[in-house]
Amino acid sequence: MTEFVTDEVEEVVSSEAAAENDDASNEEFFDEPVIESAYDRPGRWFIVHTINGHEAKVREALTNVVKARGLENEIMEIYIPEEDVTEFKNGEKRIVQRKMFPSYVLVRCHPSDDTFHTISQVPSVTGFVGALKNNPPALRRREVDAIIRPKIEGVEVPTKRRAPQHEFEINDTVQIKTGPFATFSGHISEINEDQLKVKVLVDIFGRETPVELDFNQVTKI
Repeated sequence: MTEFVTDEVEEVVSSEAAAENDDASNEEFFDEPVIESAYDRPGRWFIVHTINGHEAKVREALTNVVKARGLENEIMEIYIPEEDVTEFKNGEKRIVQRKMFPSYVLVRCHPSDDTFHTISQVPSVTGFVGALKNNPPALRRREVDAIIRPKIEGVEVPTKRRAPQHEFEINDTVQIKTGPFATFSGHISEINEDQLKVKVLVDIFGRETPVELDFNQVTKI
């Protein structure tokens, strides 16, 4: 957990002034931002394994069971970890949501035999991760915070985004769509994911010439 360090307080020359402004100084320099972590919510977090592709069905089914049986104070949250991922398809860039851990759902609940049994009986649930008999291990704080990003005063703590997903590979044959070399074709010699660029070897006047292009300027053929 990140520790927030206050700025160094300037030296106060007058002791009377320091006494008068003591409360204000404390408020100004020592009022740390509130960190909101999902780990601190009531109950504990557990990982439930599901049939692949049935994560949303499990969430819906378990939510209905909780409502029907009045278990809102025992099973409080069903969470499917997702993240925004940049991908490139047909030369076009777009942001899509993808499951961080396909086939897994996080459940926040008060641990008990009855609670675990209720969750395990939901259709498409195959069990708890790491369960020893009927005693699955709860996630630790650092594990919860790595999946459900903590917030500071309502703002999510930034995290490093995954590398952009694209369809290109070295030696792929591509056609240039825009620019002075539009309609030319060649094969990819380099891929720069950080700058979202590829280097294409284009046959110009009988010689292979490297041309650097953006991902969205080329398409595979």
